[in-house]
Amino acid sequence: MSLATGGYDIYCDVSNEPWLHRLISYDISGREDSFLDEIRARDKKCLISGIPNPDLRIQSSNWVSFEATHIFPLEHESLWIHFDYGRRITDVDDVPGSWKINSSQNGFLLRSAVHQLFDQYLISVTSDDGYKIVVFDIDLNGYDGRILDPVCRNPADPHPVSDQLLRWHFSQSVLANRRGAGEPVFEHDFPPGTDRVGAILADPYGQERFELEITSRLRGVSSG
Repeated sequence: MSLATGGYDIYCDVSNEPWLHRLISYDISGREDSFLDEIRARDKKCLISGIPNPDLRIQSSNWVSFEATHIFPLEHESLWIHFDYGRRITDVDDVPGSWKINSSQNGFLLRSAVHQLFDQYLISVTSDDGYKIVVFDIDLNGYDGRILDPVCRNPADPHPVSDQLLRWHFSQSVLANRRGAGEPVFEHDFPPGTDRVGAILADPYGQERFELEITSRLRGVSSG
């Protein structure tokens, strides 16, 4: 039966699923060393832009502008443990659940600028729609509609990226950008001399972000 022409009221419920703000991450140390090495060895390119790191650069260990990126953020490791996200990791089974957050199944290689967009939930991948890339911002580089490079999802590879974790990140991106007025994009460029603490605390979610910054730094010390 066809729908008659006319005006209709459409009702929907607004999800109350929590949105997890995250930091733009840079440092890899201690427990993350193997994550970095495995991501580089598997991907060798930015999996969203498709830009490869040339062999000559790889041979000289030059990875400038290419960054190993966590899908589920390290600063929310306590939630990773609480909700047992480690069960999504299938390539290691002889380590504590908290260590599984650094499995290469929880990450991929991205160019630096794309990494920032990913961490701010401004770009994501929907594993339920052919690994299509979705941009939640002005699409400056034409990434929207591209397909995530298949090198990270080869079924013959023992360390493929986790579809479930990609699904988690996409859900968070939808919550951040499509629920109500959307969530804020956090400032991350702090020139020398900037009152970084004051600037962070003045942001929306300033107290929560400050606590994440402290947690992230303490984690780096304890992991070193």
